Formats: sequence, C-alpha cells, structure tokens
Amino acid sequence: MTSLLHVDSSPSEESVSRRLTALFARVWYDLYGTAGYVRRDVVADPVPLVGPAYVALGTRLESHGVIARADVSAYVADQGEEREWALTRPLVEEVLDADTILLGVPMHNFSVPAALKAWIDRITFPGMYVDPDTGDSLLRGTRVVAVLARGGGYGPGTPRAAYDFQEPYLRTYFGDLGVAEEDLHVVCAEFTRTRDIPALARFADLTDSSYAAAEEDVRRLAAGYRPAGGGATLRAASDPARS
Repeated sequence: MTSLLHVDSSPSEESVSRRLTALFARVWYDLYGTAGYVRRDVVADPVPLVGPAYVALGTRLESHGVIARADVSAYVADQGEEREWALTRPLVEEVLDADTILLGVPMHNFSVPAALKAWIDRITFPGMYVDPDTGDSLLRGTRVVAVLARGGGYGPGTPRAAYDFQEPYLRTYFGDLGVAEEDLHVVCAEFTRTRDIPALARFADLTDSSYAAAEEDVRRLAAGYRPAGGGATLRAASDPARS
C-alpha cells in the first residue's frame, strides 16, 4: 500500500502552504485512495516539547549503540521516561511507515515554525532511523516533499538569499536523517505577502506566477513525478535585481 504522511505547520488556516499541501493530498488520494493517508496538524494538535526525561532516555540509548525500536522500553528507567517514549514512538512510526512525507512549511523569522520544530525534535530519537543489524538508513527510499511559503523573495541571487534558514535547514536535517538527496523535493512559493504588506506591493506581479508554478509542481510531485537531477528546488524564476 502506498502511504502518505501529511504534516502542516502554519497557524493560518488560509495559508499558502496549507492550500498547496491540500492540493497535493487531493491529487495523491485520487490516485491511490485514502487508506494510506495520515494527516498531522502540529498546530491544531501540538507536539509536546521534549523534556529532561526524553533527553535522559535518549542519552542512555546512545551509550548502548543502535537500539531497535521494539527494545527501547527495556531501557526506560521511570514514569517520566515512559511518558516521553509513549509520546515519541507513534510519531516515529508514522515517519517510518510513510512512503512519502509531505510538509507544509511557512517561513517564520527566516526559518521553520516552532510547531514544526517541536515535531522534528521529538521524532529525532536516537537510533530510530538506522537498521541495528546493518547500519543502513531506514529512510532510504522514503520521499520527502517540502512545500515552502515565503512572504518575500529569498531565492539564489536575491538580496535576501543569505537570510534563508528554512530550506537549507530542512535539506540538512532530512539528509542527515538518511533521506537520499534525490528523494528530497522542495517546492517554493514566494512573495506571498505582497497584497497585505505595503513595502512588498511592488513585487505583486511575482505573487501569482510563483504560486502558479508551485501549484503545477505540487500536482506533478503528487502524481509521482521525479525531477531530473534529484532534489532540486522547484520555484518560479524571479528577477534578483527587483527582489
């Protein structure tokens, strides 16, 4: 069964990232059905921040090498650690069970939303994505589609390119977790705030073109399209001199 884990992290129900991930999901389950579809809204249902007991259990596990998920409970020392593992294990299993992980990610203060970072921190439990017998990544072959939305323009060559800690962070994180570069796809809709921030109004002509390009890329990726060259960023071209 083909499976999709759909994670949204925008606090706005009308956000561009939510509209685009909803489109991806509709195209996907029109093709594959809803049986393998899992939705997680980390704003409506926040992931608890990791606490001292999470750190204590994770540190203990790391000192024993790679521990199979089924054996983690044997290392739990108290009720606090038991609670942390009970909060963590289902989220880890959602990630491992997914063929595709779809992320809706608005840019918040040049990076990812706190709600998404809480989910990332919790699922990054020591050893969960490594086969304890072979040392191979358990995420090899898992596809990640990150749908990004930015109020302004942060693409290569733009004056604010160096301010982008959103896409580089996600690429580094999932790459380190074991997702192959060719399986990591980024769709980027930019200049989404030109109609409500006066200082960005002069870029309004780029809003619609960027969104249309992102929408097209989302449809293709949902249908199984894999761009040549692996995990290239899919974004509408913008004129750096005007951004």
